[in-house]
Amino acid sequence: MQKNFIFTSESVSEGHPDKMADQVSDAVLDAILTQDKHARVACETLLTTGLCVIAGEITTSAVIDYNQIARQTIKRIGYDSSEIGFDYNTCSVLVTIGKQSPDIAQGVD
Repeated sequence: MQKNFIFTSESVSEGHPDKMADQVSDAVLDAILTQDKHARVACETLLTTGLCVIAGEITTSAVIDYNQIARQTIKRIGYDSSEIGFDYNTCSVLVTIGKQSPDIAQGVD
């Protein structure tokens, strides 16, 4: 057994892009589950200056507007001006969602 090791951790505060990204992903999940309680959702979000990327594998019958969900979530958080670092209204939203791979589906069916 190894006796020496390095332990690291990170803690981020309110307004950090990771926290915002989690809220966007959660909002996507919530919107999908309101229409399809059997959906399979693996959604990740990345936020950086002026850009929101929503990616993952989602298998669902739900029809949602990812762009609107992202913008409304960012607006609710309070980012409404590029002067404060992010503007929900002018940021780019890139969505790259595919269906869940058959290999993963087989493992959870």
